[in-house]
Amino acid sequence: MLSLMKRVFNEDSAELKRLYKHVANINELEANVSKLSDEELKEATQYFKEKIASGVSIFNLKEEAFAIVREASKRVLGLRHYDVQLLGGLVLLDGGIAQMATGEGKTLVATLSSYLKALEGKGVHVITANEYLATRDFEQMGKVFQFLGLTVGLNISQISESEKKEAYSADITYGTGTEFGFDYLRDNMVTRVEDQVQRPLYYAIVDEIDSILIDEARTPLIIASKSDIATELFQITSEIVRDFEDSNHYEFYPETKQIVLADNGANVFEEAFGIENLYDAEHRELLHNIMQSLRAHVVMRKDVDYIVKKDEVMLVDQYTGRIMEGRTFSDGLHQAIEAKEGVTIKEENQTQASITVQNYFRMYTTLSGMTGSALPAKQEFWETYNLRVVAVPTNQPNARQDEEPLVYNDYESKVKKIVEEVSKHNKLGRPVLIGTSSIEQSERLSSYLKKADIKHKILNAKTEEDEALIISQAGQKNKVMLSTNMAGRGTDITLGEGVRELGGLQIIGTELHESARIDMQLRGRAGRQGDPGSTQFIISIEDDIFHSYDKEEMDRWKKKMKYDENGLIQSPNPVKFVKKVQETVEGAHFSSRNHLLKLDDIVDEQRKIIYKRRNDLLTIPNFNELLKESLNNHVQKLLEKYCPDDVLEEDWPTESLYEELTLVFGTPPFPASEIKGAEKQIIQGKVDELIKNQLELLDKLEANEDFQVQIKNMYLQTLDHSWIVHMELLFHMREDFGVRGYGQEDPYRLYAGEAYEEFLHFMSELDAQIAKQAKLYIQHFLAQ
Repeated sequence: MLSLMKRVFNEDSAELKRLYKHVANINELEANVSKLSDEELKEATQYFKEKIASGVSIFNLKEEAFAIVREASKRVLGLRHYDVQLLGGLVLLDGGIAQMATGEGKTLVATLSSYLKALEGKGVHVITANEYLATRDFEQMGKVFQFLGLTVGLNISQISESEKKEAYSADITYGTGTEFGFDYLRDNMVTRVEDQVQRPLYYAIVDEIDSILIDEARTPLIIASKSDIATELFQITSEIVRDFEDSNHYEFYPETKQIVLADNGANVFEEAFGIENLYDAEHRELLHNIMQSLRAHVVMRKDVDYIVKKDEVMLVDQYTGRIMEGRTFSDGLHQAIEAKEGVTIKEENQTQASITVQNYFRMYTTLSGMTGSALPAKQEFWETYNLRVVAVPTNQPNARQDEEPLVYNDYESKVKKIVEEVSKHNKLGRPVLIGTSSIEQSERLSSYLKKADIKHKILNAKTEEDEALIISQAGQKNKVMLSTNMAGRGTDITLGEGVRELGGLQIIGTELHESARIDMQLRGRAGRQGDPGSTQFIISIEDDIFHSYDKEEMDRWKKKMKYDENGLIQSPNPVKFVKKVQETVEGAHFSSRNHLLKLDDIVDEQRKIIYKRRNDLLTIPNFNELLKESLNNHVQKLLEKYCPDDVLEEDWPTESLYEELTLVFGTPPFPASEIKGAEKQIIQGKVDELIKNQLELLDKLEANEDFQVQIKNMYLQTLDHSWIVHMELLFHMREDFGVRGYGQEDPYRLYAGEAYEEFLHFMSELDAQIAKQAKLYIQHFLAQ
């Protein structure tokens, strides 16, 4: 009765009630739509386009359009959208998130709003978690769109620039979030407008939206080039910190993964390098290397955060368990890990362009998405993306049984219970999927299963080449699969013959993850489309998640703890406590993402200004006006600097002003002595004459196409280089962000203020470099 009442009064019930009216209307259209010939179905696309062109809103066409897509899908794929799939499509069309359980056919759901939004001719992006899924959906669902006369593109990393342009020009484009984001950054690095591939970002549907917009949001998208950082230094600092001890040479705070160098540690380095004070500004690079080496040895863990394969350090996505192809840790951390592991240290990368996942996706006019686990992140979706989550009912009643977690006092007791449970189900013939949080844990648990003579397959980033085969067998009788999060999202496990009668797939979770959403995804591997199944988490308080919890509070709880002879905790209520721990850790990650976003929002304002200026540079044919603007700006700054109103005229450093003017105009037609002690009006007059002469020379070159092309390239190169240096400066300003709260000051406000001042300085320096370099180009072309 209670569960029924919860459903009746669910906050989504009013929204679903409204949407069900549209579903009923779509169903009423089905009989007539099914009588249309294939040709008539295809003609509907042109009919809708003409309606939209005449001013009709797409929202007034949704019922007819959804009915057309459903019929096309029936004929092309043999798949008819269920009512709940129509509901999901309506949520996406409204710019919301449809929470839909595993096996509910989210891929088919996306065809509905994709089709209708594509009719506006502005481009639709359907974004998946990896390129395999993007290719699969493009090939399968693309047939429906092509049948209806729309074009479909696939945007993956291996294709050429011309293929990318073709993919983006399509009505509907499939791809991964990272590739779309990197293309945006690359488009803002090209030197010709025709080399840009993206159109303005209009409408996106993000599959597994919580994975892409939340889990991946702690790692910004970065395009980098090789820098000249000394890799040998990492070998030295790595060897020194290898022998460091916690609470002696450094302080480590596992709940926040922060690390602080202690006085003893600093002393070791001061003695090793023969320096007096490690914290002097001149030793900033050394200190940075030391801290990255410490992070590599203390914070970053092999077979958890990364694996070593063929003399290479490869990142592991903690949320999916997959290798993050082509991605590296930034700012020297990757090189520090390479030194730690004794593999070849590659050149450090210098950031050329970057953007957070949040700020990229917030540029879409309309954003929507689907997942089986959005509700725990409901608040974050709303606060960060202004996205509302709607829980869509399942097509078939959920027959899966989710048991309460069993919480043990130690790892050994936990493993003993896991092996007992796996053995019990295995003897019955039930397939078992065991979920672990890392490669390290999966391999450790595998050794216990081998001792118990339980045959099993391991699926992790080291065995992903065999993923398809392992997954295909996971639902068969007597199969045991031990997996990281790779099998926890986007994986449909089909039950073999006779497995339903045995109770379906048994899921055993061996650790609670730092996000409840990941646990939901693991549970969701069982019980798809009304299948039977059951799930059980068997954990211990020695698991990683408890190391991220407040140590004092953890110790207080342990003192009250009582457990039975098998190590199973009886009281205080362990389930209530572990949920509190998980919520606390997840809250800390939310704060971390929010912190990153607040900082990047400040940079994002500057980024948009620079990218707009850069795009303008690609399209203007004549650069004389921009050169004149930079020239005037720079010269006025020089006068403000060397002839300030609050200093006596005889004290002005006019010799320095004269040298600066020489860099901009060449040797002035007057000696430096003429402006020594002169009034500002006289100096201004002489400078104005210099500017006038320079502008006259510029006017002579206005029609010179070669000059304009050279100036354009110079301007772009100068802007890009200056922006890279500026971004690096802002990044280093973030590193000491924590101390900015001193004196009750708001650290974000302080950072924003300092970042703004640096931006003004950056723009001023840009004008200075342009003005100085313009002189050389003017002289060169006039001498020809």
